[in-house]
Amino acid sequence: MRAVLAWKETFREQCVYDLAFKPDGSQLIIAAGLRVLVYDASDGALIQPLKGHKDIVYCVAYAKDGKRFASGSADKSIIIWTSKLEGILKYTHNDSIQCVAYNPVTHQLASCSSGDFGLWSPEQKSVNKHKVSSKITCCGWTNDGQYLALGMMNGVVSIRNKNGEEKVKIERPGGSSSPIWSIAWNPSKDEHNDILAVADWGQKLSFYQLSGKQVGKDRTLTYDPCCVSYFSKGEYIVMGGSDKQASLYTRDGVRLGTIGEQNAWVWTCRVRPDTNFVVLGCQDGTVACYQLIFSTVHGLYKDRYAYRDSMTDVIVQHLITEQKVRIKCRELVKKIAIYRNRLAIQLPEKILIYELFSDDSSDMKYHIKEKICRKFECNLLVVCSQHIILCQEKRLQCLSFTSVREKEWVMESLIRYIKVIGGPPGREGLLVGLKNGAILKIFVDNPFPITLLKLSTSVRCLDMSASRNKLAVVDEHNTLLVYDINSKELLFQEPNANSVAWNTQCEDMLCFSGNGYLNIKASNFPVHQQKMQGFMVGYNGSKIFCLHIYLMSAVEVPQSAPMYQYLERKMFKEAYQIACLGVTDSDWRDLATEALEGLDFDTAKKAFIRIRDLRYLELINSIEERKKRGENDNELFLADVYAYQGKFHEAAKLYKRTGHESRALSMYTDLRMFEYAKDFVGATDPKSSRILMTKQADWAKSSKEPRAAAEMYLSAGEHLKAIDIIGEHGWADMLIDIARKLDKAEREPLAKCALHFKRLKHHGYASETYSKMGDLKALVHLHVETRHWEEAFSLVEKHTQFKYDVFVPYAQWLAENDRFEEAQKAFHKAGRQNEAVKVLEQLTHNAVVENRFNDAGYYYWMLSMQCLDIARESEEQRDEMLKKFERFQHLAELYHVYRSIQRYTDEPFSSHMPETLFNICRFLLNNLTKNIPAGISKVNTLYALAKQSRKLGAYKLARYSYEKLQELHIPSRFHESIELGNLIIRSKPFHDSEDLIEGMMCYRCSTNNPLLNNQGSVCINCRQPFIYSASSYEVLPLVQFYLEEGITDEEALSLIDLEVPHIDQRDARWQDMDNGELQALRMDDGLDDAEEDPFTAKMSFEQGGSNFVPVKVNRSVLRSMSRRDVLIKRWPRPLKWEYFRSLLPDVSITMCPTCFKMFHSEDYELLVLQHNCCPYCRRPIDEPN
Repeated sequence: MRAVLAWKETFREQCVYDLAFKPDGSQLIIAAGLRVLVYDASDGALIQPLKGHKDIVYCVAYAKDGKRFASGSADKSIIIWTSKLEGILKYTHNDSIQCVAYNPVTHQLASCSSGDFGLWSPEQKSVNKHKVSSKITCCGWTNDGQYLALGMMNGVVSIRNKNGEEKVKIERPGGSSSPIWSIAWNPSKDEHNDILAVADWGQKLSFYQLSGKQVGKDRTLTYDPCCVSYFSKGEYIVMGGSDKQASLYTRDGVRLGTIGEQNAWVWTCRVRPDTNFVVLGCQDGTVACYQLIFSTVHGLYKDRYAYRDSMTDVIVQHLITEQKVRIKCRELVKKIAIYRNRLAIQLPEKILIYELFSDDSSDMKYHIKEKICRKFECNLLVVCSQHIILCQEKRLQCLSFTSVREKEWVMESLIRYIKVIGGPPGREGLLVGLKNGAILKIFVDNPFPITLLKLSTSVRCLDMSASRNKLAVVDEHNTLLVYDINSKELLFQEPNANSVAWNTQCEDMLCFSGNGYLNIKASNFPVHQQKMQGFMVGYNGSKIFCLHIYLMSAVEVPQSAPMYQYLERKMFKEAYQIACLGVTDSDWRDLATEALEGLDFDTAKKAFIRIRDLRYLELINSIEERKKRGENDNELFLADVYAYQGKFHEAAKLYKRTGHESRALSMYTDLRMFEYAKDFVGATDPKSSRILMTKQADWAKSSKEPRAAAEMYLSAGEHLKAIDIIGEHGWADMLIDIARKLDKAEREPLAKCALHFKRLKHHGYASETYSKMGDLKALVHLHVETRHWEEAFSLVEKHTQFKYDVFVPYAQWLAENDRFEEAQKAFHKAGRQNEAVKVLEQLTHNAVVENRFNDAGYYYWMLSMQCLDIARESEEQRDEMLKKFERFQHLAELYHVYRSIQRYTDEPFSSHMPETLFNICRFLLNNLTKNIPAGISKVNTLYALAKQSRKLGAYKLARYSYEKLQELHIPSRFHESIELGNLIIRSKPFHDSEDLIEGMMCYRCSTNNPLLNNQGSVCINCRQPFIYSASSYEVLPLVQFYLEEGITDEEALSLIDLEVPHIDQRDARWQDMDNGELQALRMDDGLDDAEEDPFTAKMSFEQGGSNFVPVKVNRSVLRSMSRRDVLIKRWPRPLKWEYFRSLLPDVSITMCPTCFKMFHSEDYELLVLQHNCCPYCRRPIDEPN
């Protein structure tokens, strides 16, 4: 370790009491006299003096974040300064300030005076002060900022928490006779405990843990310490004091050396952060900055490397296994030497000789063999098996381990390099290089040195090859010179070398480093270079040992470059030796291949064994067998080698040259290289050509290369065979190319292509092919199969003959996907009425089973209309279908009605008025006289009727309903309710409300009908059927009339449309509401007609007849009618139109133009607004009729 003065500054007649560095190391704050001085730490230039104190400044401290620093003075004040050198705050104590310290985490400032200490932080307004019993001389925070240590005049160290409460008290044995003068916490992050260094004027340095427990023993000093300071990472301590110098110590307190001698006491010393620069401040005003230079102390022997660590330890590293062992000497290590199982360490007062426990090459356990307790001054130290050799300038001394000086050699010039080159124990040889260029060989047991060479320049580095035949020297001009020792001849020289080493396992290889490159030289081949940091110190096999600053590493260098240099010269044996030192697998393969081509089968075999290549090993074995049998045609062997390597054309040429054409031919045909085979045979030999063609055809048939076979067939024009192969393997791209190239007349190959496309699900290609062929039917089937309905429909639009082929599968597909209504329409479109009916029947059945009576009614209505379509189209089915039409219309109405009852009984809320429900129940019961359709419950109907009758005052009907219910099987959920209702109804009078009975008046004969009628919905007197509103099920004031024989619908319509003169006066009061879609009647005011209406006359009939007599009208009656009073159900053929005459024209009635159901106009408008369609047939309101 050397200390070099970097810069120095002196302030006259001012003592420098304290120093502090800015945390980034750029500035130095100095307390000198009354001023605070700010210096540039790198060159000692003054940046700015700061004035503010009125008395001597004793202490300065910088905050860890670098934003502010503080100074404390004998004027009892503390000033806080910013990093921009501006004073921002001042506060005072009652005594002079002795020391200040910033918390490294919270940046809280501790300021200590003779009688108390204060804690200030920027966010606090006031300073918290705490009294102490003795004068504080020094203070310091722990690394985590939790505790503050105070050193006092009475020999006590007090450790306080952040609030100033004392936690630990350390009392030094000397008490007040050994005041604590300086303390410092170790900043190292590796330590498990916080370690406090305490220096007192009892001339002791001691270490404590945070708990107050002492670490190790007191270290006795020879002076009064004034300051103690750690390096940034805590590895060393700097201390100064009354001995007028600063000294370097290990972190355990072992003195390592002097940093700088001064003329006065050293009051303060600080280490510049993260560097090796130390600044001292002295009593006489001197500030000096020193750079510490730590030299590398180390030794290397083969794969063991020993080096100094932390100045007092030695680490031995095994460069191959990467194992390390640390030897703690607890004193400054000055020199290290290592040789075989010996290790010598020179300390200030002695030399220790260590030995390995065993001879095992990987053993790393050392124990002390000998101690030589003498102080030696030497430049170089070497150890042998039984001796140590000390080198002091020109003199070499050989000492035994018992410190007996056995021999001494004095050289003619300074010794520059010394190295043990091995030998028997006690008789080892040394290589010595001198400054005057002489190179000597000295044997430990021989007093006479042997001169090997004499160079003209100084020697820097030496090494001798493994067989002691060659010597490599690096001179002071960085030139590498290699000599033959025996002939003294210069073999070669290379520039830019700073160190050299021979390979310990290979005589002809050496490596040298220089200019950031590593150079490897084999024999006299050109140098191979690669980048490397540091310099090279050893070469063992394929490992090169490289030292970079303090770090030694083993670099694995593949020996590829020298191996290839030997291969170029066809020196296979030497290349193999180099490869054995360590090359990559691909290098082994190259060596094997080159040796095989060079017909060195022995080397090739060894190399192929290394990479475990059985194929080539079989080839070599077969060649060796053939050689044994007497074959010796090297060209033929080489042809086989080329064939194995895939160099077929070279192999063929060699086969031809050696007269083995048949081999070349069989090689080509085996490889399916028919073109080359044809070229090889040429036009000369028709027989060989024929054999070749047969082979090619056979191969194409059984080929495992179908693509090639297909291409061959195509070139031969065998399209069908090619298509079969391509289709089988699913190469759609090749197939479409063929299909596009084929003429559309070639239908068979095109059809095959299309089939393959269908199988491969390439529908686009298939449709392209069918379109090319013009096969529309196949195209339609393709679209249907692939469910591309849009394309299918667009085809059907152009070619209607395929309607059946598209719509039937479409309907089936819709049905499979639960889209039954669409399916039914599709069947209908396709003209498959039976299927359409079947789907609808199934839908209806499902709707009934699932209690979706609304849907059931709708489906029955659709069914009836379908039956009507069939009846219109088919003569033979007409009667049957018309019967079905009637039945389905009837069922549709029943289910439509029952939906309201089911909702009333099964759901908690009803959307119907009691009158509507009352009417619905009566309508349903009147129509349930014979058989009851599936899903409709008579119990629910009677139950609903009983409840509504009771509400509306039809007590007689209610009692009748309850009595009827007693005859039926009642679900348990109704039991209680029915029994209760039955009891309640018996308390009511046994008659019905008059209003209700009047509501059941027949508009033909004015008879009041009973509320329930077992004959159905007809008048009990005239048998005229009642016409109901399809929403409220009230009886509408309509009477159906029929035309006399011979009057057609068209004629009747024209007669009704004729306006008769005597009705003209009414025009003002009638409103015509026929808008083409809906027919509606409304009259503003009834007129007392004096004249007899011809229609009223026709309504009369014979009383008491049991048969129904319909109202028939002739032309004159039709002529007398107004168009506004007549509603016509215009049924499609084969049904006849139905005519209705309104008897109360002021009642507005609307009829749906699709299902012909009658409604009160107001009800209809409301329902249409709710559902946006007719509530019965679901016809959208905006759909044209």
